[in-house]
Amino acid sequence: MGRSASKSSRSRRSSAELPSHVFGSDVEQDLAFLLSEGRRNLARFNADLVERAFRFCVKAHEKDVRVSGEPYYTHPANVALIVMRELPLDDVSVVAALLHDVVEDTSFSLKDVRAQFGAEVADIVDGATKISDVFKSREITQAENYRKLLLSLVNDVRVILVKFADRLHNMRTIDSLSRERQERLARETMEIYAPFAHRFGLGNMKWELEDLSFKVLNPAAYEDIQQRLAKTRREQEEIIRRFAEPIEEKLRENGLTFEINGRPKHFYSIYRKMLAQGKSVEEMYDLLAIRIILDTEDNNECFLAYGIVSEIYRPIPERFKNFISVPKKNGYQSLHTSVISGDGKPLEIQIRTRAMHDFAERGVAAHFRYKADTGATASWVDASDLEEWATWVRDVFENAGDTAAEELLESFKLNLYQDEIYVFTPKGELRILPKGATPIDFAFDIHSQVGARCIGAKVNGKIVPLDHELITGDQVSILTSKNQTPHRDWERIAITHKAKTHIRRILNEERRARVIEGKELWDKRAKKLGLHLNEDDMERLSVQAKYGGRTDFYFALATGSITPEAAGELIRQLVQPAAAKTEPHQAINADQFRTAARDKQQGIHLKDPTASSSKIMFSYARCCNPVPGDAVVGIVTIGSGIKVHRSTCRNVADLHDKLQSRIVDLEWSAAEGGEFLAAVKITGEDRPGMLNDITSAVVAVQKTNIRGVTIDAYDAVFEGILTVYVADLEHLKRIFEKLHRIKGVKSVERFEE
Repeated sequence: MGRSASKSSRSRRSSAELPSHVFGSDVEQDLAFLLSEGRRNLARFNADLVERAFRFCVKAHEKDVRVSGEPYYTHPANVALIVMRELPLDDVSVVAALLHDVVEDTSFSLKDVRAQFGAEVADIVDGATKISDVFKSREITQAENYRKLLLSLVNDVRVILVKFADRLHNMRTIDSLSRERQERLARETMEIYAPFAHRFGLGNMKWELEDLSFKVLNPAAYEDIQQRLAKTRREQEEIIRRFAEPIEEKLRENGLTFEINGRPKHFYSIYRKMLAQGKSVEEMYDLLAIRIILDTEDNNECFLAYGIVSEIYRPIPERFKNFISVPKKNGYQSLHTSVISGDGKPLEIQIRTRAMHDFAERGVAAHFRYKADTGATASWVDASDLEEWATWVRDVFENAGDTAAEELLESFKLNLYQDEIYVFTPKGELRILPKGATPIDFAFDIHSQVGARCIGAKVNGKIVPLDHELITGDQVSILTSKNQTPHRDWERIAITHKAKTHIRRILNEERRARVIEGKELWDKRAKKLGLHLNEDDMERLSVQAKYGGRTDFYFALATGSITPEAAGELIRQLVQPAAAKTEPHQAINADQFRTAARDKQQGIHLKDPTASSSKIMFSYARCCNPVPGDAVVGIVTIGSGIKVHRSTCRNVADLHDKLQSRIVDLEWSAAEGGEFLAAVKITGEDRPGMLNDITSAVVAVQKTNIRGVTIDAYDAVFEGILTVYVADLEHLKRIFEKLHRIKGVKSVERFEE
């Protein structure tokens, strides 16, 4: 017997539809509720283990309070509840959710967690903590940190699933945060977490994360869409009822067991469509998607249902998509089509089995649960499609080379979110590529050598240019030549990270070979002219000669942009003025600076009593920002005189042996006056008014001028860099004392880049 349900609300159970319970009123009641939910939702549930973890969590966080004023343990308890209800995973994941903040925020260590709850729980907690560290550093755009984030997922998907649950609860309770922190959290969620949720097939979580972020980032548009949809709620319900009636009758006649429901598209999706189509909510017809969910394990019944729907309503052929025979890369399966309803409006239909529906809403979490229920290894790389993506992640970072961090991040966003096309090799092998892919992307997807030697392509038997945009169904044949190498404009044509990375790596290898060739030409010319310059000297002189650096200079030599003779004369002329008091073409060193010096009162001078400093130009290193009172040393440079560093500067320490002949001892002059730039790093507990307290404290010390302030916060912790003008070290110490007195400040120290 068939059954149907016509609903205009989303088919997932939202937090509002679940049994209500507010954590924090009573610890024992909270524990009892959590255990009952675990037994209700999880096939395997160790109540004793979860109870021990809950009590450990309460004890560890007993002194901690959320920004909202609730006991802190209510947050991990709610994260555990999401893991139970909305994914749902297993009892190990619930325990890890309860303990996910213990290592990061309390005195307990990972060793403590491992000793009490085992290695499996400890590894998940460790992975979740590492991901938190990446975001806390505010350096998510750095490739190395993104590498840590992605590769931490390869062994156990529960790491990222617990982190998703953590972020979802933070977004649901975002109202208690300051406006600035709300916007930062929402932007990070929209840019990082939602795309990852999409890639892992977590449809429900992705929608909610997007909508909650959208509500913060564009509250006016969110409210407008919400109100307009509320007005049409009854109309939507009536459309679904009228539409479903004839389908239900026919499905029952064919012996199918099913559920039909309708869901409005989520707000952010509607907003994006409104922008793309330039329409209002009222003008958009495809706000509803009708789902037919079949209680069967036979995928062929989905096609039977499609045939029945097509007999009743006229289908729109170009809107048919078969994701059952060819699933998306994240494992999503369903039949999609659009039909013209009785009142002439198009309606989107999705037809899937119950298992497909579970995967559509919970993605890899559903895969994990099914594997765990059968007693199989609960690793996400058991799924062939996700194993392919894990391999891709490794390949990306192994071949990242000189990829800019921002480009790497943008490429990941594209890969996580982009629509897909399905194209074929001449032998009929299927290749899934992002929408907008070109023959170059296809060639590199086949093999890096095929891509590197690509000279052209045939699509469906016809020659096409390399920037031709492929579409689903194309059969692509790549033409190659062993004499071909990538062109620089290929980077612009390609859209996949794999293609761009290989192109960039090959071009860089070619450039490095030319740079070596150019250096050999220069060394021969310099030897003939008697010029003895080290690589640091060449770097400075190349910049003075209007090149980007010595590698650009050597590359110009190798490619013939400048002849060795012209290059030699150019560098000789640049060296001559600086070496006027030395033997011709001889490298400048510290001894020559000492003999050339004359007396001059200034902020710094040579420590050697026999030397004077009138003709020496001093500049202060920006890496360590020395101020009067610091122990200092100087490094002789070409064109910039002596660069003054703090004696403790890491850059000096790292290069001490290499720079030995160019290091001179310095000391501060007795004459005072002037201002010196200093950088201060400050960390502590984030709270309203903290930035104002910091700036007020600094300005109060001798009316100190502040050049810049950068403050970043994560959850309840902030980290800031202040650049200030000070007279000397004592002035700076007084600023430190003032900052230390501010409530919530944990550390104040000199900052070095």
